[in-house]
Amino acid sequence: MKKLILGLALTAGSLAFAQTTTTTTTSTSSAIRFGIKAGMNVASLSDDAGLEDQKSKIGFNAGVFASIPLAESFSIQPEILYSQYGAKIENTDEFTVLGTTTRNVESYSTNLDYITVPVMFQYNFVPNFYVEAGPEFGFLISAKNKGDRNTTVTTGSNVSTSSSSYTEDIDKDNLNTFNFGVGIGAGYYFTDNIGITARYVAGVTDVAKDRPSGSDAVRNNTFQVGLAYKF
Repeated sequence: MKKLILGLALTAGSLAFAQTTTTTTTSTSSAIRFGIKAGMNVASLSDDAGLEDQKSKIGFNAGVFASIPLAESFSIQPEILYSQYGAKIENTDEFTVLGTTTRNVESYSTNLDYITVPVMFQYNFVPNFYVEAGPEFGFLISAKNKGDRNTTVTTGSNVSTSSSSYTEDIDKDNLNTFNFGVGIGAGYYFTDNIGITARYVAGVTDVAKDRPSGSDAVRNNTFQVGLAYKF
């Protein structure tokens, strides 16, 4: 929570500083504009730790931003977003004991929800099209596994099946509550107010805390696409 408050304070400080800078350099920059944005996340976890059975998980992001001109073609865009990360994972195991074969198939999503604070530096090739890059600071607020288990038991010609669904909290004491990533992206504004955005964020921080020495890290990765509206 202290890190979240610090991140928000830094963002607010950046806005205040940029506002002062903008008002004193109006000959080279425009006014600050605020906006809202929302879109889809296609999230995954890096497979360094043997997560070869994982698939991408669909989530969403939504929040607010400020577009702060620094020069004629350069600007900085800090954002505060609610963003869903994680992955979808499938596991299958089968074993036979005394002529009875049991096959378990499990499909579940690891849902890691963050408050993220991206700070993107943008360059406009033309007034309506920009490219961007910058850091993203994330603060974990929720961690859950949600999925289904299907079990098939075969003894000779007799087959029985059962299935169940579950939702379980992940112990956040075992996770890093702070996530750092690096984003690159682009955007295009169809009008002065409405635009489409795309961004890829590669995680740098290990999701797990106090990982045993020598074991592989697991990092968040996500591709985001959405709409933005400037007031």
